[in-house]
This record gives sequence, C-alpha cells and structure tokens, in this order.
Amino acid sequence: MPTRRRPSTEAEAAALASGIRLRIIRLTSFEAMTNKELAERLGRDPATTLHHVRRLVDTGFLAPQEPRRGTRGAKEIPYLSTGLSWLLDNSAAPVGQAMLEAYLAEFAEAEPGEVDSSRLVFQVPPPDVEEFKERLGELLEEFRHRPDAPGQGRTAVYVSIYPSR
Repeated sequence: MPTRRRPSTEAEAAALASGIRLRIIRLTSFEAMTNKELAERLGRDPATTLHHVRRLVDTGFLAPQEPRRGTRGAKEIPYLSTGLSWLLDNSAAPVGQAMLEAYLAEFAEAEPGEVDSSRLVFQVPPPDVEEFKERLGELLEEFRHRPDAPGQGRTAVYVSIYPSR
C-alpha cells in the first residue's frame, strides 16, 4: 500500500518550488555533501547554493551531519536529505514546474543511451486513472523500501500524469 502523504505546508511548498533545491535534495539522498561540493556539482556560486541549503534545512528537507575538516583544514558541514519530500502531497502546491526544471537539468547530464523514456496517452474512465495512479504509487513505494545498495548506480524516475487535451 502506498505511503499516505500529507499536504505540504506553505513553507515546504515554497522550498520545493525551486528546481535547484529539488536537485540538492536528490544529490544528498544517499550521500552527504557540503555546500562547496553541491555548488561545484551544480555549477553554481557557493553563496547562492548556501541560501538554498539553509532554506532546505529550515524546512526539514536537509539535515546537517557531523562537521568535518576540508582539504585546507576549514570546518565543513555535510548535509543529507531527510526524505521528507517523498512524504508530501504537493498536488495543490506550485511544485510541478520546479520538478520539470530539475528533471530537464538532470536529463541533460545523462548520456543519450542512458535514458529510457516512454510516453503514453490512454482514454479510460476516471476510476481507471485513479487505479493507474495507485498502482504506480505502489510500485514506486516498493522500490523506495528496498534496501540501499551502496556503491551501486543510482536510478532516477520522473513521472508526470496530466490531462492530454
């Protein structure tokens, strides 16, 4: 059975309404990263990235980990995703455009042969659409609960269900 998602708060929805912040959440899903590492990975200025990191920490999407010493002895704080973003229902929040923005940026980083894309349009009654969403949600939940396999490649999935007019 899929996880029951709660509606996001206004602050949570605002935090998720940024493609950069969604990418930061994804990058820190399995590995803690410092602000400097995130800035380098995203090709952004560290000060700008720190603004996004702080926003994600303030809203509970990132958790600071034990500080460590960088290459020059400076104190660095790595951050790890809390997984909160998956537990929220953002259907009423302006998050969709940010998700698409994050997806497109990540898609652009992949080699053409690494991406498996599909598109389907079907015409069924509303209860069947709800069944489709529920079954898809169950499949995603099943894979989310599988044990992590450190050292293995990561796989990302972007799903968007919308009316085809």
